[in-house]
Amino acid sequence: MVQDIIRDSTVGQIINYVFNGRLLPYPEQRPGYVVPKHFLLPSSERTDSAVVTSDAATLCGDSRGKNKEASSPPDTEIKRESTLTTLAGDVESQKQVDDATPIPDPYLVGWDGDSDPENPRNWSFRKRAFVAFNISFLTFSIYIGSAIYTSSIPELMAEFNVSLTTATLGLTLYVLAYGIGPMFLSPLQELPILGRNPVYIATLFLFVVFQIPIVTAKNMNTVLAMRFMTGFFGSPALATGGASMADIFPQSQFAYVLGIWALGAVAGPITGPVIGGFAAQAESWRWPMMELLWITSFAVVYLSLFLPETYEPTILLRRAQRLRKLTGNPELRTAAERDEESKSARAVMYESLVRPFVLAKEPALAFANIYLGFTPSSTSGSRPSRSYSAGSTTSTSEGVSGLPFLAFIVSGSITYTVYCFYQKYHIAPRYARAAAANTEVAPEIRLEIGLMASIFIPTSVLIFGFSSKESVPWIVPVIGAALYLPGIFLNFQSILMYVTSAYPAYAASVLAGNDFFRSAIASVFPLFGRAFFTNLGLGPGSALLAGISFLLMPVFGLLLKYGHVLR
Repeated sequence: MVQDIIRDSTVGQIINYVFNGRLLPYPEQRPGYVVPKHFLLPSSERTDSAVVTSDAATLCGDSRGKNKEASSPPDTEIKRESTLTTLAGDVESQKQVDDATPIPDPYLVGWDGDSDPENPRNWSFRKRAFVAFNISFLTFSIYIGSAIYTSSIPELMAEFNVSLTTATLGLTLYVLAYGIGPMFLSPLQELPILGRNPVYIATLFLFVVFQIPIVTAKNMNTVLAMRFMTGFFGSPALATGGASMADIFPQSQFAYVLGIWALGAVAGPITGPVIGGFAAQAESWRWPMMELLWITSFAVVYLSLFLPETYEPTILLRRAQRLRKLTGNPELRTAAERDEESKSARAVMYESLVRPFVLAKEPALAFANIYLGFTPSSTSGSRPSRSYSAGSTTSTSEGVSGLPFLAFIVSGSITYTVYCFYQKYHIAPRYARAAAANTEVAPEIRLEIGLMASIFIPTSVLIFGFSSKESVPWIVPVIGAALYLPGIFLNFQSILMYVTSAYPAYAASVLAGNDFFRSAIASVFPLFGRAFFTNLGLGPGSALLAGISFLLMPVFGLLLKYGHVLR
């Protein structure tokens, strides 16, 4: 398993290419591999490479080996000292095989049956769990970059003599950029020639590169510009991590693994202020940025070695390339290759840049985008102001003022457990009954748990807002903070599962649009968060935000009831 993971990783792909398959070989590059006869050209058209030995040099195009093989009859099994052979078969035998087992498209490269071990859906559970952890770690390493910056804001203001609004722009631009980035970068991951990994690793490497000028910045403009660039190049991990999970797990398990991935995403903003707060307090504003640099640098090295490619069209395309080289048959193609050949560049640009905005006008999607944009923005999106308020009212340090948010870890574990039971004992049976009756389940059922969990959000905001004072025991605001996660987590899960179920043909565009609008709304709140709470007070300001959340709940209920009409 380990060898296969390394072989399919970015570093493994490079090693395999450089050494022509002699190191970290695929089945097509190993001794004794037998080419399926229907992949071979007829003997009248077949090149001399149709009869291929499994010698590594010959497999990769050794011209001397080809010439020697060309002199032998096509039906002869060629034996060499260190190799086994591949039997080509003549036209007549090929015809007999085809007559016995007709192949609709003999030159279409796909999986070798339902149990093909190269298919990510057929990986062992241990391998899939390991890859799921790696994807979650990738998401965590980028998401922590938003909240960890808030610890640097006070010293940035002092060192560069800038206002709070200017210093907070470093957070705003980062969040906005990782909403814009997927519009341009995520479509690249849908191209079979690239796939998930090259985009993940290349953009993560650029994230690290652009992080260096922040650590060494001599002025605020450099910090702001580089924060935008890091957010932009970090966006693929945030936008398509869920899609990578869907690559390796069946649809029946997708809701569970999407929840795990979401917890990895939540862990970033939770731990960021704690880690960064103590570092900034002990050293300077540059230390939280250095911590982010260390985390992402390790992620680049680790994931380059241990994150395998998961995108099915890309895996099959690489197999087709190896088979074309092995057989000399240029007609071998995957289904994705043929689809791409018929798709114009204009169509690709439309799907990535225009369709998300067109779909966003759909009433159901418009509400989903606004609701998911406002809900986290009003609380975690205004994280600098909340930390400031908690710290100023309780006379605690920047690091200590972030500790209450660690309560999310406890409530997150409980919430995910409840969510799994809900999926297993409430949602799964409904789909099973529908399948037995040959009917369909309305996507709106995914919204039920989100509506029920919505009450946690205003409740959390009210408790936290009115209890963050010295006269109230510290456990009360901690409980208030802990209640926030069930609301946002279950809302996030229910709405994302709903929009992808309701618009399955346009899931990528729907998620890209949702990510853009959610990030755009969330990026604005930190700019006026502190002024908002300073002018209104922590309690009244929290009450106003809670009131807006209450007003959105009936709209959520209407979507649950009439969503099928709106769609």
